[in-house]
Amino acid sequence: MAGVLLIGMGQTALSALDSLSEQFNMLGIVRAANSHDNGVDPVIHRAQQLRIPVFSDASPDAIKTLLSTLNPDCVVVSSYKRLLPSALISKYPFINVHYSPLPRYRGQSQVNWAVINDEPCAAITIHRIVDEMDAGNILFQHSVPIGDKDTVTDILEQLNALQRRHLGDTIERFLNGYPGVPQDPENATYGCCRIPADGEIDWTSSTRDISCLVRGLTPPYPGAYTYFQGRRLIVWRAEPADNPPNYVGRIPGRIIAVSPTTGHVDVLTGDGVLRVFEVQIEGDQRTVAAAVIKSIRATLGLRTGELLERIQALERRLDILLEAQFPTSHRNK
Repeated sequence: MAGVLLIGMGQTALSALDSLSEQFNMLGIVRAANSHDNGVDPVIHRAQQLRIPVFSDASPDAIKTLLSTLNPDCVVVSSYKRLLPSALISKYPFINVHYSPLPRYRGQSQVNWAVINDEPCAAITIHRIVDEMDAGNILFQHSVPIGDKDTVTDILEQLNALQRRHLGDTIERFLNGYPGVPQDPENATYGCCRIPADGEIDWTSSTRDISCLVRGLTPPYPGAYTYFQGRRLIVWRAEPADNPPNYVGRIPGRIIAVSPTTGHVDVLTGDGVLRVFEVQIEGDQRTVAAAVIKSIRATLGLRTGELLERIQALERRLDILLEAQFPTSHRNK
């Protein structure tokens, strides 16, 4: 039975581990412990159940040392955000699991970008690792449609299921000599990495674009957000309103309807109305939007006048503190 090492740092590693452990001698998994609600990393917990060694140092130098010790027949990468050294790639067969329809969407945050960019589908691609990013021969590829209400959470669940079903067989086929199909570099596109600050909602954007942003940043991602009364407000669930009224007097971000019965609020966008169902003031619990936003006079997002008022209030507080600590009479001496 072939010996396989898995490098898996993200949420895709669990289904990769399950698939590979059914068909190969798992020499170990490289994974730094991740914090979860119950304090248990499900990937490490699963590895311990299967008596598979876990190696927590994921640095390229540590992986190089580990490979020289284990000498695996194949190294499978599922969620690892570093580039591996050329010398290492040339010495061992490396296979990567990439959640995009390569050669399109090389790089990072592929499923997020697919939803945010309103793509018709996402995909799983299993390919050889070469020196160029995500450019090796394709061993397996399968797409999944992205529906109008699908979130990144939904798509990841489907892609993880595909990985669980097909990764082991794909690695077996590769080890038996299947070289894969070369990619066409002329069709290559790229997605940059995303950081939490990229999730701020621009209410002047189209309703569809904002809806896609919200759906593209659901858990395990930190969510699309705006500001309400000076506090960050995460929008967890929203969709374009059906047959909205036509506002020719339009302030993007302005609340135009609050429904205590259903819990939603309607917000003007650059071209229509977004119906917001679930929100979360940062640090509080997730709840229905109408429990937080209760007035049609409210406007979401940061406004220049509000920022100036807050700066002036802070300046006044600072003056009071300075006066208390250093009275004017003493400061003038």
